[in-house]
Amino acid sequence: MEPSKITRVKICCIASIEEAWMAIRYGASALGLVSEMPSGPGVISEELIKGIASIIPAGVSSFLLTCKEDASSIIAQQKRCCVNTIQLCDSLIKGSYRDLREAMPGISIVQVIHVTGPDAVEEALSVAPYVDGILLDSGNPGLKIKELGGTGRTHNWDISKKIREKSKVPVFLAGGLTPQNVGEAIKHVGPFCVDVCSGVRTDGKLDEVKLSEFFRQVREEEYFRVF
Repeated sequence: MEPSKITRVKICCIASIEEAWMAIRYGASALGLVSEMPSGPGVISEELIKGIASIIPAGVSSFLLTCKEDASSIIAQQKRCCVNTIQLCDSLIKGSYRDLREAMPGISIVQVIHVTGPDAVEEALSVAPYVDGILLDSGNPGLKIKELGGTGRTHNWDISKKIREKSKVPVFLAGGLTPQNVGEAIKHVGPFCVDVCSGVRTDGKLDEVKLSEFFRQVREEEYFRVF
């Protein structure tokens, strides 16, 4: 897939309605709402996820980050939370993507691939035909306590670029992005969307100064690509 001329921005680990509106005001195309995870920041209750999802305007995607590995539990969770996008942070072990599609018509499915090495290319391309997008992150599901996101680490962007070039579905880039490196990340990988959590936060709270600078860097890189 060719690199996007316009790079969308997903602000993850949204913790309140106030944070949601701040992210939307600056131009976020998607908000990430983190449900129960084995590790990492940003976890909020399903009740709060549903409340935030209910106020998000049309045109902005509400992503439910789930660590569940079976289709029936994922379907039930989406019905409770009323989001329009499911972000699968781990592998789908029981059930299939078809099961998800049939039970959740109109709900987008984005599969996370944790880029721990070159094998991520084959893994990403094998699931791409069945999902609406691939999100490349820097976790490690092979650890005793799984890391499924929110690590604050970057990964090998050469691998991410290779996946983006070969993928037929949009590629989201996550993992250690900040206002200082997001321009280089976009230039190097050319993702459909960049996804940030800790890079725009101070003491766990969404920082308007960092958020503003993050968007400025994204738009500046877009300008140089267009012209």
